[in-house]
Amino acid sequence: MAYAKGKRPYNHEYELEKKRGEHERRMERQRARRAIDKANYDSPKDKDKTAEVREGKDVAHKKALDKGGSNKDGVVIQSAAKNRSFNRDKKGNLISEISSRERKKK
Repeated sequence: MAYAKGKRPYNHEYELEKKRGEHERRMERQRARRAIDKANYDSPKDKDKTAEVREGKDVAHKKALDKGGSNKDGVVIQSAAKNRSFNRDKKGNLISEISSRERKKK
């Protein structure tokens, strides 16, 4: 959304994110990514501090955060296509944890 008549209200957007409960899930995803990067850290010369294991991949929770999962349930490194292929409703909420790829295999 473009703001032609003023600055973008970042503080207001942040407050709305917290009200919707998105902030905690975002922080949980961020903690998972950082833990994997810390465990698989390459070298001090690595400028972006991202583990090579994770480059171009997503960190997926074994039990989705939308379904009550957390980092304690476990995380895996998956391709972006596999991690983002779950059924979702119009609002973007997860419907099923079985991806369309897995459904086709059955």
